[in-house]
Amino acid sequence: MKPIDLRSDTVTRPTPAMRRAMAEAEVGDDVYGEDPTVNRLERRAAEIFGKEAALFVPSGTMANTIAVKLHTTHGQEVICDARSHILDYELSMTAWFSGCLVRAIPTPDGILRWPAVEREIRKPSPYWAPTALVALENTHNLAGGVVYPREVFREVCAGAHAEGLRVHLDGARIFNAAAYHGCPVRELAEGADTVAFSLSKGLGAPVGSVLVGGREDMARARLYRKRLGGGMRQAGILAAAGLIALEEHSARLPADHANARLFAETIAAAPGIQVDLATVQTNIVLFELTGGEITAPELAARLTSRGVLLTAFGPRLLRAVTHYDVTREEAAAAAAIVVELCTSAARV
Repeated sequence: MKPIDLRSDTVTRPTPAMRRAMAEAEVGDDVYGEDPTVNRLERRAAEIFGKEAALFVPSGTMANTIAVKLHTTHGQEVICDARSHILDYELSMTAWFSGCLVRAIPTPDGILRWPAVEREIRKPSPYWAPTALVALENTHNLAGGVVYPREVFREVCAGAHAEGLRVHLDGARIFNAAAYHGCPVRELAEGADTVAFSLSKGLGAPVGSVLVGGREDMARARLYRKRLGGGMRQAGILAAAGLIALEEHSARLPADHANARLFAETIAAAPGIQVDLATVQTNIVLFELTGGEITAPELAARLTSRGVLLTAFGPRLLRAVTHYDVTREEAAAAAAIVVELCTSAARV
């Protein structure tokens, strides 16, 4: 029987429509700018986000890496949240590729607010590295998929620009944020100099991310993509699936959010589990084991044996991510198994 895979929304399989589009895609050499399907994807992404241009890249890590490089020079600082993806899950590319120091700001909810950012801005000095970039994340993965309040995002962007800084938005799941707010995604991208978003997470494409921004920035970004090994030649085969994800799959995201809420509300009643339902805004559920009878890796292993796949982060924290390959019935069944195992552990 197929497991209920809640490890991430990256595990989705391409739909039949995607497979047909990939098989029939018109292609050319994208390094020469001649792949018509890639070009169409990039034009459409720029249009949807209200930006001048876009660049198709293999991964979100590459998109964020390129963006940091665009906005900084070696020996500068990048401000971000202390649990941000660019800091913890991208192999220190901010340092390795861009030669920059991260100035991490702890937050209770993953949301960087302007007063906290303003306090950490460093002007040019003979003693410290100057700040060049503010990097934000929407939705915030390790804060449980929480969404930036629009007024907070606008204030940070305006404040950063007034200080001569640039703003990059890691919007890997920004379409989830747009579904939460019930607004066009361009409204959540306004104010950011660049935005990276993933086609292969909630939108369900098999591979790929897109970086959007100004035309001159994207021309430079194309060179950085080549330096990073991201020149993919006949990439229209991949872009074809990305186009379907971009055009059709955002409408399905509210169902994923509802399934995450169902999962969270069900497990919240289990002994030894703590879940902050206020943070369950999109398709991610973080929950903590508080009883001490079982660790997160142990629970994850027991769940795997029962056909439910989750991700353990350290000894007490687990994450479940809903996506279009998980039905409402499967989300409910997975939650029931979590409750059963935690209840059994509490009785020992």
